[in-house]
Amino acid sequence: MSRLGFGAFLAPHHPIGEHPLLQFRRDIDLVAHLDKLGYDEFWCGEHHSSGWEMIASPEMFLAAAAERSHRIKLGTGVVSLPYHHPYNVAQRLVQLDWMSGGRAIFGSGPGALSSDAHALGIDPMTQRDRQDEAIGVIRRLMRGERVTHKSEWFELNDAALQLLPLQEDMPFVVASQISPSGMTLAGKHGIGIISIGSMSSEGLQSLPTQWGFAETAAAKSGQTVDRKNWRVLLSWHIAETREKARAQARDGLMRHHNEYITGTLQRPGAKPFKTPDEAVDMTAFSPGAAATIGTPDDLVATIKNVLKVSGGFGTVVGFVHDWANPEDTFRSWDMVARYVVPEINGYLKELRRSQTHVIENRAVFDRAREAVMAKIMDHDAARAALAVTRSAMLSASGSNVPDLKAAQAANKAAVKAKASVGKAASGKGGAKAKALANATPAKGGKTGVAKKK
Repeated sequence: MSRLGFGAFLAPHHPIGEHPLLQFRRDIDLVAHLDKLGYDEFWCGEHHSSGWEMIASPEMFLAAAAERSHRIKLGTGVVSLPYHHPYNVAQRLVQLDWMSGGRAIFGSGPGALSSDAHALGIDPMTQRDRQDEAIGVIRRLMRGERVTHKSEWFELNDAALQLLPLQEDMPFVVASQISPSGMTLAGKHGIGIISIGSMSSEGLQSLPTQWGFAETAAAKSGQTVDRKNWRVLLSWHIAETREKARAQARDGLMRHHNEYITGTLQRPGAKPFKTPDEAVDMTAFSPGAAATIGTPDDLVATIKNVLKVSGGFGTVVGFVHDWANPEDTFRSWDMVARYVVPEINGYLKELRRSQTHVIENRAVFDRAREAVMAKIMDHDAARAALAVTRSAMLSASGSNVPDLKAAQAANKAAVKAKASVGKAASGKGGAKAKALANATPAKGGKTGVAKKK
């Protein structure tokens, strides 16, 4: 597999109680922050009920985010296709692609909240078939075809897009949870997948089976699927230590689970946590836990394990939540970019190799120190300065700096010996002895002083 991509997925899951305007603005700030940190993708979804998930139009949100970012890809995660006429969806995605400079990813799903489908009068039993039908039509429109199509829920008459996407081939991605429908749909159309069910231990363990559904469906339809286009969703909160990560995430995690997952969605099998510590322990430290609350090293280990279990995928996507306060949440994403991304993708491998090479071959490079020392000793002023030099930290890169303490000691001994010779010469041999003491040795050991004939 090639290097792993990193992204973020904003449902959003925001606790009720804060000013919605400030929440929207902070979410836009997060996109700008992730863009600066070098993340590859940002996703946001479509929801119309439940209170906590308050982005109704991912296209509108991402268009605003495009103005605050430069390189990060912007994915609809997801547009619920049964809620919309496919032609309008195609138009909005084309608009987003142009407004973002060709950074749009079209992610679709059947609709996650049953309360949304109920409000729109949509039978849940029809949603997945309608998503399949809509994808086929939208792909034809984005290829520039003129489409006539009559369905029980929409109709197109000689319809074509007057403007095609800026990208030559806009990426299509479908959401997949525990059921095989998402993977099967991806295989049928030969498009990408974002696995949302991987945030549970059962979802993680089912990843190999899920990918098998995609490959089987692709083979049946004469399509191919590529693991590089497979995205896997994980939850994490990262800090300098596990203790700090626990302290930052505990209260918000408990509220998220008790008020939303259990209290609002009433997810089958979910029970309220009794304490914040129980919330952290059950979410991140119990057997089979899928989330990571800890250090960058903990997340590196988690991602490597998921890569191994799944057989490999193209992008890991972190779930954006409000477990911690905004400052600590932004810091968590910062630490992942600084320490987890380079470790997973091997950016530090050659740096460590270079460091080890220098350490293990120090003796080979000592001649450079000798060269520096020779230049010092050949220069009267530099030799004099050596006597009062206090630190070897003379430069930012000091691998060639000689051992100054040893050099100072040797220089001091040489000066003392010279003085002793000079003193002896003055007392015993007069001018001739003094001249001998000050003379510079010549080749063959001679003093260089001419002998009188």
